[in-house]
Amino acid sequence: MKVALLDDYHGVAERYADWSTLGANVQVQSFRDYLPESARVQALQPFDVIVAMRERTPFPAQLVNALPRLRLLITTGMRNLAIDMDACRDRGVVVCGAPGSADANTATAELAWAHILALFKNLTIEDANMRRGLWQTGMPQPLAGKCLGVVGLGKLGAAVAQVGKAFGMQVLAWSPNLTPERAQAAGVGFASKHELFANADVVSLHLVLSESTRQVVDVAALAAMKPTAFLVNTSRAGLVDQDALVDALRKGRLAGAGLDVYPEEPLPATDTLRALDNVVLTPHLGYVSPENFTVFYRSALEAVQAWMAGNPIRVLNA
Repeated sequence: MKVALLDDYHGVAERYADWSTLGANVQVQSFRDYLPESARVQALQPFDVIVAMRERTPFPAQLVNALPRLRLLITTGMRNLAIDMDACRDRGVVVCGAPGSADANTATAELAWAHILALFKNLTIEDANMRRGLWQTGMPQPLAGKCLGVVGLGKLGAAVAQVGKAFGMQVLAWSPNLTPERAQAAGVGFASKHELFANADVVSLHLVLSESTRQVVDVAALAAMKPTAFLVNTSRAGLVDQDALVDALRKGRLAGAGLDVYPEEPLPATDTLRALDNVVLTPHLGYVSPENFTVFYRSALEAVQAWMAGNPIRVLNA
């Protein structure tokens, strides 16, 4: 039996879990580089089991049906919109989830704040200019007294909101299902969508992507924002109308953005975003940590062992 560990960018998959426990008859191969669509079928056809890292590599019906040996597909995390669950079910491919660390939300909230601070303090621009021999080329802004808009007040959004309060910011929250009572319980102000985008000096997104939240940050929301405001997205690219965002950034209708997620990942080397100096870019690091990945891979190994024993666990396409 052959097991593929996909998108192991950091080369840790074979160290963070003891795959040798699967036995001498099981071959495990880690793929550090992202497999482009053109090479995916040929590379994955020999494998009976594939472990996917979140949504890095999509598994549409076309790919699933092109892998005749595939019997078990594991996704790290317990939700993966990039896997065609129906196609897997029709093919008899079991899809199992592999949960990560309970502290993963903390890492994402920390990254959101890294982006917010980088934008307010001009960190990436000043760092680049320092390396060019320049000195104090921009005016950093204080956080105290500014307005933080949190879109989505679940665990992540609430964690980001608490840090904003600690910095002395006014915090407003909105989501499609948020009530004034829940906002009050979290100690933040409740606002309509328009009020939040119009008043916030920085908006941070913390929603699950669904049909009701897709492009929730649309042309109207971006137009409502102050030209001095920032947008931070460490959640999902689909929450934002990307064309409208790029247009606003290029034309100075928005001061800047901090982005960790993109419509196409890895972000192409020629993507327009890479050329904008008012954008802080990170390569989808929100959930990436040694602690989270260790639990991810050990959960994935556990799922393989259970499937081999005839008792699959955490099945997502039953």
